[in-house]
Amino acid sequence: MSRATVVLIPGLMCDHGVWAAQTQLLRARGVGFGIARHGLADSLVDMASAVLAEQPGPLAVIGHSMGGRVALEIARQAGARLRGIALLDTGFTPLASGEAGERETRGRLALLEQARTEGVRAMALSWLRGMVHPARLQDAALIEAIVTMFERRSVAEFAAQVKALLQRPDASDVLPRIDCPALLLCGEQDRWSPPQQHIEMQRLVPGSLLTVVPDCGHLAPLEQPQAVNAALLSWLELVDTGPLLQIAP
Repeated sequence: MSRATVVLIPGLMCDHGVWAAQTQLLRARGVGFGIARHGLADSLVDMASAVLAEQPGPLAVIGHSMGGRVALEIARQAGARLRGIALLDTGFTPLASGEAGERETRGRLALLEQARTEGVRAMALSWLRGMVHPARLQDAALIEAIVTMFERRSVAEFAAQVKALLQRPDASDVLPRIDCPALLLCGEQDRWSPPQQHIEMQRLVPGSLLTVVPDCGHLAPLEQPQAVNAALLSWLELVDTGPLLQIAP
């Protein structure tokens, strides 16, 4: 059987930068991997289809935030190709009805308008206030790394991704059909994709592993990279990527 290729799927306005520590781990362990690029795709279905077209053969997907929802669409479209799935700081429900959905829509569109009028950097600084752990807001290196990553994306890409998230499909029916090693992980202080949401996903995914990372907000791969790597390493031991090199994480 062919070994699985690991595909790292970034979230909203993120790219390879969000996976800096994880790509280092995969290289050290001799694991083949790719990083998804969403471009101007404006639906999660299209983002998933693009990953499947670019990466033939068996896959182990690691999705963060919006990327986790893309990973679930990959499972919907090509579950037989999956050898493992890791869902980080993400969710599975569609846009809520009523006031909750209207509130989310207003918030996302307000950030999009800020990006258009004040620039992506200003939008990123606003977005971060509710996303990273409050104690890390004074971590200049972390904040600059995140803002710089956002600045590599365009306003057009942001608009496409906002549309994709507001029109996200319900993945409730996908979770119970996952039959490969599954990791669910989130920051303990993730206010956008809280631990309770991941507990609900764990109930729906048979045999899944759950890790809640202390002192961590929504951007777990960057905020607490060592804890995320440790969880991913345990998950990788269950995934058919070939024997892992015995190198310290």
